[in-house]
Amino acid sequence: MNIVGKRKIWFAISILILIPGLLALFFWGLKPGIDFTGGQVMEVSGGAKNQTEVITLVSSTGVHDVTVTTSGSDKLLIRYSDKGVGESQTIHQKIRDILSQKGYTETSFDSVGPAVSRDITRNAAIAVALAALAIIIYIAFAFRNTPPPVSPWSFGITAVIALLHDALLVLGVFAILGHFLGVQIDALFVTAVLTVIGFSVHDTIVVYDRIRENLRRYNKPFEVVVNESILETFTRSINTSLTVLIVLLAFFLFGGGSIKFFILALLIGVLSGTYSSIFNAAPLLVVYNNWKIKRSAKSTKKPKKTDKKS
Repeated sequence: MNIVGKRKIWFAISILILIPGLLALFFWGLKPGIDFTGGQVMEVSGGAKNQTEVITLVSSTGVHDVTVTTSGSDKLLIRYSDKGVGESQTIHQKIRDILSQKGYTETSFDSVGPAVSRDITRNAAIAVALAALAIIIYIAFAFRNTPPPVSPWSFGITAVIALLHDALLVLGVFAILGHFLGVQIDALFVTAVLTVIGFSVHDTIVVYDRIRENLRRYNKPFEVVVNESILETFTRSINTSLTVLIVLLAFFLFGGGSIKFFILALLIGVLSGTYSSIFNAAPLLVVYNNWKIKRSAKSTKKPKKTDKKS
């Protein structure tokens, strides 16, 4: 099985998968929750009854961006934004009165202000950027003794390209879900993206480590060594991912509504991470190495001098 030889096919598949999400991100963007925009969080008990009814009751007060998820066996978590509606305390009391008439009792209430939401947004962007930079530096250091022809930095850079593929896929899917289904992203979503990044790099390093071992063991062309290394770790990568996916699927189907989209982001990320580690990250090493060889050949090639007759 020549995975590296068919790398253009795998790259094309990745691009085709990413295009709808990238277009959704460009035209619609993500739908931020109250963690990023500011708003109110209210937990009520009284049985997880009809969530649609609760959304209708809360929305009747004039608030917007209302979401209701289950919290435990008999509680509901209500999130809403009251910007431009009125005084927060008055709106909160009105919602509490309406819900109490239907048998719901408030158990907790919290407010997320604009200043806090701005901090969360800024910190989320910083966390992702620092994670990517730290990964490049760490992988370059860990693979500093790799035999030629590859450089340690090529491992780090290609690994980050692969993890960006996974992160962008998750972001794109949630941009589509946000536009058509109103799915909002929150601080838990940022945690999911960072977890996906970690899983993607973990799976990629396993393949890279085998490439390094085989470069020391065999005197073969680099493309052949990379392909054999992928095949040697193929079963291990698939089995590891399957065990993770089974657990995540169980949580997605039977877990609470409050973590449903967190689990969905992980499911998408793990699937994408498994694909990118096998079909993108390692083949990108070959592409980078071939490019480096061509660039070196061009720089060492001297132009011919022609004598002009006077």
